[in-house]
This record gives sequence, C-alpha cells and structure tokens, in this order.
Amino acid sequence: MNSNSLEYNKKLTTPETAVGKIKSGEIIVNGMGIAEPPALLSALAEMVHEKELRNIKFYTCLPMEHSSKTVLAPSLCDCIQGCSWFVGNLERGLIRTGLNYFVPCYLHQIPKICRDYMEIDTVITTVSPMDKNGYFSFGVSNVYISTATRNCKNLIVEVNENMPRVFGDNLLHVSEVDAIVENHVPLLEIPAPKSRPEDDIIGARLAEMVPDEATIQLGVGGLPNALARYLSDHKDLGIHTELFTPGMIDLIEKGVVTGRKKNINPMKHVFTTAQGNKKMYEFVDNNPSIECYSASYISSPAVIAQNDNMIAVNSVLEVDLLGQANAEYLGGATFSGTGGQLDFVRGAFDSRGGKSIHAFYSTAKGGELSRIVPKFKPGAVVTSPRADTHYLVTEYGAVNLKGKSTKERALAIISIAHPKFRDELLMEAENMYLL
Repeated sequence: MNSNSLEYNKKLTTPETAVGKIKSGEIIVNGMGIAEPPALLSALAEMVHEKELRNIKFYTCLPMEHSSKTVLAPSLCDCIQGCSWFVGNLERGLIRTGLNYFVPCYLHQIPKICRDYMEIDTVITTVSPMDKNGYFSFGVSNVYISTATRNCKNLIVEVNENMPRVFGDNLLHVSEVDAIVENHVPLLEIPAPKSRPEDDIIGARLAEMVPDEATIQLGVGGLPNALARYLSDHKDLGIHTELFTPGMIDLIEKGVVTGRKKNINPMKHVFTTAQGNKKMYEFVDNNPSIECYSASYISSPAVIAQNDNMIAVNSVLEVDLLGQANAEYLGGATFSGTGGQLDFVRGAFDSRGGKSIHAFYSTAKGGELSRIVPKFKPGAVVTSPRADTHYLVTEYGAVNLKGKSTKERALAIISIAHPKFRDELLMEAENMYLL
C-alpha cells in the first residue's frame, strides 16, 4: 500500500464523525449543484439539530434537493442561515419568505470572494474516487470549489464512484483533505426543459447567427438547448461555456464540435459546471477532451474574449424599451441570479467577430403578458445594462442594438414583440420621449 492509500485510509471516517468538529457560528461552503454531498448534508443537519448549534452561515450555489431537504429545510432556519450565489427553483420560496438569502455577484468573481472576502471554516463537496497518484477530481462542478477548498480551515470530501473524473484545473490531492467519507449513490439527473412551439422558430434563427468555426456558450433554459438541435450542419465549432449540457455531447459525437479553431484551449471542450443525465456523466468521465475550470477562468470576460467568433446565447425574463435585460427577478422577488450571463455578454462582444445574444419568448402566461415592457417595475433587477445588450431574439425576429440611437433601439425592440402588444409599446415609447 503506497503513502497516498495510507493517508486516505487514515482520513476515512463516517459522515457523523466528519462533521462532528463543526461549531456554532461557522461559515460553511457547499459544493455546487450536482456536487452537493448528500451523506454529509444529512449528518450535518442531524448534528445541528441535536447539538442545537446556532448562527451557521451556509453558502451554496444552485442548491439541489440534497441541501433543500436537509440543512436548508425550514425547520433549521433558526440555526442555519442559507446564502446562495445563484437561486434555483427549490429555494425561491425560502427567499420569498426570508428563510434564505441571495448573494449578488458575477460568477467569475465568486472564487475571489471566497479567497479574499470570506473567512471560510468548513468546505464540504462530492469528489470522484482517488487515483493511484492521490488525486480526487471535483467532477462536473468546479465554479468556486477549487478556490474554497484551498482557503478553508476544514475540508471534508464525500467520495462517490459515480462522480466523473474530469480533467482541467479540477484536481485535489489527498494531502489537502482533512476528512473523507464514502457514499456511492447515483448522481442527480436534471431533465431537459419542456419544449415549446416557439423553440423551433427561435432555435433555427439562432443557428443562422452562429458561423462555422465559432466558439459557443449556451446558458440555462429551453432556448439555448433548442439552438443545439439546429447546429448539426455547422463545422468545427468549439465550446467555452459556463454550463455544459447533454445537447453539447450530441454535437461532439456528430463531429460538429471539434474545438480545432479555438484560440485558447484548442481541441478541448471547457466548462465550469455541468448538469444533465447519466449519459453525459459517463461521456465526460476520464475524457481527455473535456476540461473543467474555476469560474475565475471560464467566466472571465477577458478570457472569453480571447476566442474569435465567440457566440454567447442566454435567456432573459424580460426586456424594456431602453434595451435593459432582466434575467433574475420575477413577481417582486429573486428568481435566479446574475450568474455568468453578463460575464459572457461582455466577453463575447469583445471577441473578434463575437456576438452576445439574449433569446426569449415574446410573451408569458399563455400570451397574456408581453416580455417586452416599456419600463421595469420598481425594484426589478437589470442583469444586462442597456449599453451591454447586443442582439435580442424572439420568435418574431432578431435585432442588433449596438450603435443604435434610443429611438432606433426602441423601434427595433418593438419589432420583435408579439404583434398584439406593439401599438401599446409604441404609445409608451412616445410617452418616454424615445420617439
């Protein structure tokens, strides 16, 4: 038995023992999304309850069911204050009722926040099994965790044989770890968003805006995924994306995505987090063409801009007549988060030949509401400021706002609204002195 195996066995313990050192008042950082460690979260919730710990701050990003059913359960809200860098559907209700809190940030800045602006006591996350050289992999989710693990007092990892081993700046040596638990359970699988009739129209339109040899970033939601279905005839595309999805695997397997023409990380498909199905997890496992990096690299606008013909496609909830885009605030409350959207908006525009595209349906609530509005409601959040917005795409067309006057922008935006709302929007534009 080599020294790495000896050290592994020395640190191997039970979930209950691993979390036993955590005290009241600690700051804990949790693995993002698929990397949530279910055994550690369950043991932590039980210990907090039994020992009546208080004033724990629990930081996460896109929390999944493992955390929402344990440490973020309403029954522990007096003991644990949940803080999230990105909001998912499982915690929107908690935020609306003041049981959880959103931490505004750009995705590429979270690692720096962990390093320079937080005193992290404990980090818990899921990792892949250790290799013969003593290295774990953070698997399909890096984002901030590779930085947080090197800037904490106590690092606990949950080894899961189902977590893929993914290359890149994504490895952790056993010597860096304080405690190890094993829990070989299936990874959470995230179903693809339900398709809508408009997806085919918008997906085809988006595909026309992507040149051969482009590098693509596809954000969260049905519309970016719809685009992937229409890229089958493209050539030599590359991937530099915040989120890696099953649709991208299809493009790689078809030979559409090769990465040959990328300026940085050529021949590599790079991302900072991934979520999808078992096929995707198996595809990225030990695949030398797949690399996962911290968000400080993947989502840095300066890094993104280094790829020529960088095409960033992201969803938004609503756009106003000034060209401002809101992707994170709905119904008077936080709906998601800034994430890496503005990072890619700015990086793609600064890329030679690049385009930043906001794709959205023209209406909501079965056609009752227009997603293009004269003004945002008081308190609404601007994710992409008007000076950053580049292309807007709905089922009624695509428009470029860069270089246009406020009048030209307003008319362009109205032209892609649902026809039944256009007269009202024109009237409001006049009242706003835009026309």
